[in-house]
Amino acid sequence: MSLFFDSFWRAVAYCLHPRVIALSLLPLVAMIAIALGLGYFFWDDAVNSVFLWLESSDWLASITQWLTDMGMGGLKNALAPLLVIFAITPLLVVVVLFFVALLMAPAVVNLVSRRRFPDLERKHGASFARGALWSLGSMLLALLALLISLPLWLIPPLILLLPPLIWGWLTYRVMSYDVLADHASRDERRELMRRHRGALFGIGVVTGYLGAAPSLVWVSGAMAVVLAPLLVPLAIWVYTLVFAFSALWFAHYALAALQALRAESMIIDAPPAPASPPRPPLPPVSIE
Repeated sequence: MSLFFDSFWRAVAYCLHPRVIALSLLPLVAMIAIALGLGYFFWDDAVNSVFLWLESSDWLASITQWLTDMGMGGLKNALAPLLVIFAITPLLVVVVLFFVALLMAPAVVNLVSRRRFPDLERKHGASFARGALWSLGSMLLALLALLISLPLWLIPPLILLLPPLIWGWLTYRVMSYDVLADHASRDERRELMRRHRGALFGIGVVTGYLGAAPSLVWVSGAMAVVLAPLLVPLAIWVYTLVFAFSALWFAHYALAALQALRAESMIIDAPPAPASPPRPPLPPVSIE
């Protein structure tokens, strides 16, 4: 548990490093371009489709009528854009994680390795292509889990549990693999992920909740839609910074655990100390 908290505080301190801040802005540029492109081509059609779906649903129509009776009819027009934003946000989170895993995570791991573990041998247990396939497969599984669990989000307690747990599982899978891909051998990586599965998943869940925090911006209602051009890039940058923090946390934890594992292996594999040569017999003592 001490390693868990020690790596946490080290990750917090490293987030203030100028290189980490600069790296967190790179995926933001790509995500803004993707978001603007999707918004330009699909925003109106998506909002209109959701609005028609709301109008055709009896129970949602009763909710909008109740909002109108309560003098909050403006929220009716904001409901469709908000639902589109809520639906797109998890996808953006997953895509950001994929970008971070491919672009930012190796740079962050190298920063931690160079500054804290300069003597740790790199055994190159996984190639870049294999890491990309692992990240892509994990991302698709997370998207599938998000789609399957989407109807359960209407239950108030579950919307606070399911998305962070899914994102935490995805973060644990992707970050653990990428942090250890260059330094650990295949067997070392599997052993570390087996031994420290609980702690690594815990780091993923904590960072999953941190990544879900920016979504609270959208509960402000119609004002969130008005400020969406400003809030969406800000939220994406916060997501990216959170994932940079998660990469730092995983890097400090996993590399320290790898160092301890190798030290343990050296003790086990050390040859036994040579036995001391037998002492020559003492000369007989003559008694006169």
